[in-house]
Parts: sequence; C-alpha cells; structure tokens
Amino acid sequence: MLDERAKTLLKTLVERYIADGQPVGSRTLSRASGLELSPATIRNVMADLEELGLIASPHTSAGRIPTARGYRLFVDTMLTARPLDMVRSEPGLAAAQEQLQPDQPQRVITHAAQVLSNLSQFVGVVTAPRKAGVFHHIEFMRLGERRVLVILVSPDGDVQNRVIFTARDHSPAELVEASNFINAHYSGLSIEAVRERLKTEIDALRGEIALLMQAAVQFGSEAADGENEQVVVSGERNLLTMQDFSSDMGSLRKLFDLFEQKTQLMRLLDVSSRAEGVRIYIGGESQIVPFEELSVVSAPYEVDGKIVGTLGVIGPTRMAYDRMIQIVDITSRLVTQALSQK
Repeated sequence: MLDERAKTLLKTLVERYIADGQPVGSRTLSRASGLELSPATIRNVMADLEELGLIASPHTSAGRIPTARGYRLFVDTMLTARPLDMVRSEPGLAAAQEQLQPDQPQRVITHAAQVLSNLSQFVGVVTAPRKAGVFHHIEFMRLGERRVLVILVSPDGDVQNRVIFTARDHSPAELVEASNFINAHYSGLSIEAVRERLKTEIDALRGEIALLMQAAVQFGSEAADGENEQVVVSGERNLLTMQDFSSDMGSLRKLFDLFEQKTQLMRLLDVSSRAEGVRIYIGGESQIVPFEELSVVSAPYEVDGKIVGTLGVIGPTRMAYDRMIQIVDITSRLVTQALSQK
C-alpha cells in the first residue's frame, strides 16, 4: 500500500513520462507534483517505489521510468477518464462515424481497424464477427472405397467441401439416405445445437447415419472456426516511427511476426471478448502477447445485443491510456451501432 505522497509522485512520474518520453528526475517531480518536498525526500520516495518494482532507473539517466507494474497500478487506481466530449471533438472522429455506416459487415470491420489506427497513431486490430456454423443442406458423395466427400451448404449459400475416410464402405444409396435424414432433422440448427442433440440421440440413430453425422459435425465445427479466425490489422508501420521500438530491431521483428501470424492476437482478443467493457493488458502480463514494451487496450462489440467480436489498439506501454480507453470504447459503440442496423 502506498501513502498519498507516494501515489501522487508515482502518478506525476507516469504522466510526465507518457507525455515526454524521457526519464523523470527529482527536480521535475518536485515542480510537477505540486508537493512541497525536499529533493532528499523525493529521492527517498523514489527509492521506495523502485524497491517495490513500480519504477526503474535506466543506466543512461538519473531519472526514473515506470515499469509494467507501475503502469498497471496507475491504470487501476489513478487514471482519470477524459470526458467523452473531449474525445468526440477530436479530429478524425467525425470522419470515423462516416466510415462506420451500415454496409457490408466486412467493410465496417476493415474501416474500424483503420479508424483505431488513425485516431491512436498505433496499431488497430479487429476480429471479424463470429459466424455461427449452421446446417442448411448437406450431401455425402462416394469417391471410392471408404472415401466420402462431405458438401456443407450454409444458409447464405457458402459451400464447404471435405473428404473424409469412413470405417467401412458406404453405398451411394446409404449416403443419400443419410443426407436426407440429416437435412430433414437438423437443417437450420447451429453446429453447437446439433452437437448437443447428438449427445442424447446418438444411440437412437442407425450406425452409419450416426458416424456420418459425427463426421459432418466435426467438419462443420472446424469450418466455422476457420471462418471465425479472421483478424484485421491496420497501422503496423506506425511502430517504425516510435522511439520506444525504432531503436530495437529485434523487438520490431517480433512484433511484425505477431501481426503476420495473428494466432496470438486471436487468442488475446478472444479472451477480451468474454469480458464486459474495456480491458487493458500491460507489458506482457496477458501471457498471450508476451512483450514487456507492449500494451493492448481492447473491448468487445455486439450485434443485436450479442457479443460477436473484439477490437482494440496495440502500442507501446508508454501510451495515453485515458485517451486510448475512450477511443476504443467509442469505436466499439460505433461498430455495434453500424452492424446492428438492418
């Protein structure tokens, strides 16, 4: 627990470092904090904060900088949210509202990533709305001995194909019968609903239909997951101009690998989508994006009251968190509004 004096000095140090990007010395803290403290007292408090792991002293400077732990304490207990009116008056937000108009969902998602990047000057990321895998029509076609082509058609006409290997050979007549049975009893249900029904109905189904049904559900689940693993990234090149990264080519290379592969991003944003409101991950504490110099501010967005995806800003730990929170929050609301309008 910190006393009020230590909290004030830590808050002042974090705010000065975010604003200037330079280690903060005792003299600057004395002036900016408004506390009438001697240089010796400030140095003692700084030593205590450093011992707690909240600040650190770079070798090249007598000043201090916040650690990831210091940023976390600042965000959780000292951050004052900016008034929404201040954010709404920012240049670029009016244009953002024009871009995020009800249209094709994919265009809204692409524009949202660009809006986040433009407003933050960092990297904007948005996961595409999750699609519920739904059976509309399914066909099984015999390709050869114990080889069957599964053709899965979604309600919007999307067609997915996969070859499966069966435990025994099936005649064309058996495959037609299985297709007709499945279409008659399960058409229009989501993959998850079919999976749940199969748990109770599997014993009542004829053996060949049960096996084909299980294969179809597995295929449908994987196809839906593949469609859902889409994340749009915008503004990666902004990192090249940031002093926090530009001098460390090793860190930059790792970051660009992260944006290119996108798997870790998907895992992080998936975690964020299960929480309400804005989430902040600082300096690798998520264990999913393990970069000490990186922070992520994210929020879920909805369609008709249901969370379907996540968006956010990725940038250096030295970011204006109050502003990023508002940018992410407002963009989330705009995307929800655009996608929910019929």
